[in-house]
Amino acid sequence: MNPFKTLPTLSFLFLTLFSLAHAATFDIRNNCPYTVWAAASPGGGKRLDQGQAWQITAASGTTQARIWARTKCNFDASGKGSCETGDCGGVLECKGYGKAPNTLAEYAIDQFEHQDFIDISNIDGFNVPMEFSSNSRGCTRVIKCTADIVGQCPNQLKVPGGCNGPCPVFKTEEHCCNSGNCQPTDFSRFFKERCPDAYSYPKDDPTSLFTCPTGTNYKVIFCP
Repeated sequence: MNPFKTLPTLSFLFLTLFSLAHAATFDIRNNCPYTVWAAASPGGGKRLDQGQAWQITAASGTTQARIWARTKCNFDASGKGSCETGDCGGVLECKGYGKAPNTLAEYAIDQFEHQDFIDISNIDGFNVPMEFSSNSRGCTRVIKCTADIVGQCPNQLKVPGGCNGPCPVFKTEEHCCNSGNCQPTDFSRFFKERCPDAYSYPKDDPTSLFTCPTGTNYKVIFCP
């Protein structure tokens, strides 16, 4: 028996244990007085009636991840259907991102200097009030976006069940900032005034991007 044949297996096991040690759990709870269909990329999706919860795990190194709520969904027994807001390709188990408008909890795990990066974003608009916060003693960060954005939404951004972001509506450089060089607009200020801790346009990092030490676990609450 060649003892070196076990090395790849041991290396794989070590990497697996390392990733698990730095993984983060997300407790997702629906406190809304209506059903939402929670969605996560990565993670999939799950129906949550009022008071129900769902837990997902994100591995060390996960980036460009997000959690959101879908509303007024109808799915058949095979998990195919559609939602009024936040729909992700017409399936219950999301494989990608959702359709605007949707209030987003965004995160990246174990990044620069072993920090997790977390935020709430209204760049893709707003559909359900949200809290995104630490569930561990090592971090006390709490981010909320709970204003009546749907009820106060500018006419140009109104859609059934939500308030769209200006980029999905107008698709202009001014609002989408594809070049990375843009400023706040009247529409982004509408969101910022109501949810000061949430992203309102793509360059809104100084007041909207937060960190927790890697190893933190989190909770996302719809209608906190």
